[in-house]
Amino acid sequence: MIAFALRLAVSGGRQAVVRLLTVAAAAAVGVGLLLSTLAAVNAVGATNERMLWANSGAKSRTETADVDLLWWRDNSPEFYDGKRLLFIEVAATGPTSPVPPGLAKLPSAGEYYASPALAELIRERPADQLADRFPGRLTGEIGDAALASPDSLVLVVGQDPAALAARPGAHRITAIATELPADCRSDCLATGTRGDAMTLILSVVAGALLFPVVIFIGTATRLSAATREQRYAAMRLVGATPRQITVIAAAESTLAAVAGTVLGFGLFLALRPLVATVPFTGERFFVEDLTVTAPQALAVLLGVPLAAAVAARLALRRVTVSPLGVSRRATPKPPTAWRVAPLLAGLAELAWFVGRRPATTNGQTAAYLTGFLVIMLGLVVAGPWLTMAAARAVAARTSRPATLIAVRRLADDPKAGFRSVAGLILALFVTTATVAIIGTIDHNRGVLAGDPQTRVAVEHGALAGEPPMAAAVPERVLAEVRAVPGFQGLAVVHANPDGLARDPSVPADWAVPVLALCSDLAQVPVVGHCAPGAEVAAVEPYGFLSLESQQSTEWPTAPITAEAAARLPVQSLYVTTDGSPAAMERVRALLSRSFPEQHARMVGDWGSAQQQMLAGWRQLADVVLLTTLPIAGCSLAVSVMAGLSDRRRPFAMLRLTGAPLGLLRRVIALESALPLLVVAAIATGTGFGAAAMFLKSQMDYDLVPPGAVYFGLVLLGLAVSLGIIASTLPLLRRITGPEAARNG
Repeated sequence: MIAFALRLAVSGGRQAVVRLLTVAAAAAVGVGLLLSTLAAVNAVGATNERMLWANSGAKSRTETADVDLLWWRDNSPEFYDGKRLLFIEVAATGPTSPVPPGLAKLPSAGEYYASPALAELIRERPADQLADRFPGRLTGEIGDAALASPDSLVLVVGQDPAALAARPGAHRITAIATELPADCRSDCLATGTRGDAMTLILSVVAGALLFPVVIFIGTATRLSAATREQRYAAMRLVGATPRQITVIAAAESTLAAVAGTVLGFGLFLALRPLVATVPFTGERFFVEDLTVTAPQALAVLLGVPLAAAVAARLALRRVTVSPLGVSRRATPKPPTAWRVAPLLAGLAELAWFVGRRPATTNGQTAAYLTGFLVIMLGLVVAGPWLTMAAARAVAARTSRPATLIAVRRLADDPKAGFRSVAGLILALFVTTATVAIIGTIDHNRGVLAGDPQTRVAVEHGALAGEPPMAAAVPERVLAEVRAVPGFQGLAVVHANPDGLARDPSVPADWAVPVLALCSDLAQVPVVGHCAPGAEVAAVEPYGFLSLESQQSTEWPTAPITAEAAARLPVQSLYVTTDGSPAAMERVRALLSRSFPEQHARMVGDWGSAQQQMLAGWRQLADVVLLTTLPIAGCSLAVSVMAGLSDRRRPFAMLRLTGAPLGLLRRVIALESALPLLVVAAIATGTGFGAAAMFLKSQMDYDLVPPGAVYFGLVLLGLAVSLGIIASTLPLLRRITGPEAARNG
């Protein structure tokens, strides 16, 4: 029976071949996207596992081994040009001291190993911008086994054991970490990606990409459905059983789906280098990390053909009920208002979590992913009823022949009318929700880039509440800072051990203000200014390295003379530049070399992680847009052509009875355009509503409407969709000739 079904599948002429090729292409695209998404999730896990070694110095680790001790000091957080730099110092006490992955041996004192990306920067950039920050000389590169990405900046510096042991933050270890420590609340490095969060994001993306593909497969399966239904009905009349018809119908689509699945695996392998360049997590993946497990590959290999077989069974299910079901052509039962229930349930589920955000990431994944998937399913389920309601409303208010024919046909069979635009409706919902969510997050978190006045500053020293960085800053260092090309201002920030000018309303455990001479504040007006006649100001700790300019702030006067304040220990230095990367990195390198126990901080560093994450999300939005819209457009074109092919005889009869060709074209155009425009408006509103509830629940953000680019994109998408419909209309003359009206 299966062999007969396969012969039958390819013996239906050009239409049968086109149908099989279309199903195969849809399956190949779907499999390629699905495998790419699964591989990206796996790559996040592989990346995190490779970076576990960076937690070797965590105090909560308990691993031990019978080897020589290794002194370990994490010198993070460090940055260069807004990118995080993992800076580890090590000192071996013997030949058996443990060696981190990616290194052939431990660096000796005065040597360091760098990741390939960092080594290239060290060789390319002037030494006073980067290399001068690191003690010793570059002697080798760190292998991929210790890197999260080809772009990772990692440095392992060798030190003298006695010198490193005397420095704060140094730990003795006997084993390199291969798993997260039991307690990571304080001393674990945030060098990996939150896998659970990325799984949530990529799962939503997978659903957004695959829903249009599934609809495309279902649409392609229905190509020439009317002809095949008649063929199967004739087979039933001559004795074929429902089971045999089911096998034949499923075999046709399964054949194409199997071929498409195999092509999809090839498409995935071809796309891997391209997918690896997409910075989903803020950095590229290694191509080798983009792999799928054997169970995942087997599930896709078996699941896609099975889904195609089910789609074929559902698409042609009328024949298996009765062999006369096709010839009678009874009007399908109209959809009921209950079809709207899943859509409302999905919206209600998201609304319920506003103010009730789950505490765990798994809970959030279950809540929000379920809500969005139910809404997407609800749009598909509710679409026919919405199409019918709109058609009946138009029918009650029109008397034009073409409009009446179109809306009556839609009202009689709204499932067929909506089916042609279902892929586009889902793409529009996904596009709207994605753009709204990412745009709102970018609006609220984009401030992490800082005001223009704050992005030009470098602060180096101890944070508020930490011991001062030095008793005094050598005049030589101050002179070198002032000599940096692009230097503009310098303020020496002093500790306030007596808590002068402290606000009594501030809680006692808050850090006390720091002190700055008014003559220094005048050089860095972005921090604020003194009261008239004051010599020393008491600046709140957040005044320096703030995301927002404090230029209009007048700080309280500290009851101390300038001479006395200048003798207090130095908490930090605050330097403003012309904002050029060269000037800022020269200042950072100079101060890092002079005061290696403290860190230089810039606003660009502070917000870099968030900005990289937002850039990755914007990249995901682009992927969703550039993938779903073309697939949905193909689905629309195939569906309209399938509808024309299946109704060639009724249209031919209308032409023989005198109906002009232009009227038939208007009927086809209206049948496709009405559900497209009506349900598109509902999908857009639903996308905004779902995005607003997600943002309010997850982040307590109010929805920020997207800009003109989004609305222009939507209008362009609708215009292209109407153009696709119009492009199929010339086929009407050719397929509705007199020969199409013949019986048999």
